[in-house]
Amino acid sequence: MRRISTGQLPTEEEVQRLVDETHRELLSVDKGDVSAVYPALSNVPADLFGICVVSQTGVEFVAGDVDVPFALMSVAKPFVLALVVDALGPDAVLRDIGVDATGRPFDSVTAVEESTDGRTNPMVNAGAIATTALIPGADAEERWRYLAKGLSRFAGESLIIDSEIYASASSTNLRNREITTALGARGRITGEPNEALDRYTRQSCLRVTARNLAVMGATLADGGVNPETGDAVVSGETARFVLAVMATAGMYTGSGAWLCEVGLPAKSGIGGGIVTVAPGKGGMGTYSPRLDSHGNSVRGGLAARSLSEALGLDLFASMPVTP
Repeated sequence: MRRISTGQLPTEEEVQRLVDETHRELLSVDKGDVSAVYPALSNVPADLFGICVVSQTGVEFVAGDVDVPFALMSVAKPFVLALVVDALGPDAVLRDIGVDATGRPFDSVTAVEESTDGRTNPMVNAGAIATTALIPGADAEERWRYLAKGLSRFAGESLIIDSEIYASASSTNLRNREITTALGARGRITGEPNEALDRYTRQSCLRVTARNLAVMGATLADGGVNPETGDAVVSGETARFVLAVMATAGMYTGSGAWLCEVGLPAKSGIGGGIVTVAPGKGGMGTYSPRLDSHGNSVRGGLAARSLSEALGLDLFASMPVTP
């Protein structure tokens, strides 16, 4: 039965019980396949599974493999977007990148080529590469430090690159090179295209855990303030803008169905992570490497759906006022 939101989470005991139950019930799900987009990703054990919920007040609720590191991949996109919006303002994103869903796969080159002006969406690869190109800094190293520090502030701890996955991704990212070329041809890359692509690849290969993702999501839920460190990472207006963009395409071509079933903004990555955000309540981080046809974690999606219902997180659920 779907719980209707009361504007706050249930008791701490009930939240932990529901997280434990959800994890236990989904352990036997073995649908989906580990990503083979980059060779190093295919070596990840398929049965890892962790759930972490972090409230807006910084209380953690965990079950399973919440501290196993994995590659951030596309889950980086909303947080990089937040850094750019906070630095340059939302108008720069609306003008230079676009925010409408493309209706095409996340790694589509056609989305750029057939766009009237080369704009796409920051939650798909083309828009994310264009977003990363806007990171401020005097040179490539300064821009990378700005980005890495910003993502680490969201997580509340220093994030480092998985060198094996970075080497694998850098040597096999042919599709992203095509996308970068297409963006350059349409005048949608700021600065040197190869530098932007390398920075995008590096951000994708940062190592995180389900616990990190939950804290990052809770930071967006808390108006840009990390609830565990108290660090105001971005402004509340930036957080709101990013959550709106996540809702349009955060779950790729499955974003519409996700909103109907879960009712929350979220972002997935082919590394197996999903961050889900309940504004004003908290964030959820899940990790399970088996992916569906959209490139989203199967068990992570099921966990988000179950807990959204059980915890009363769905933004669209309501009940009529009793006379």
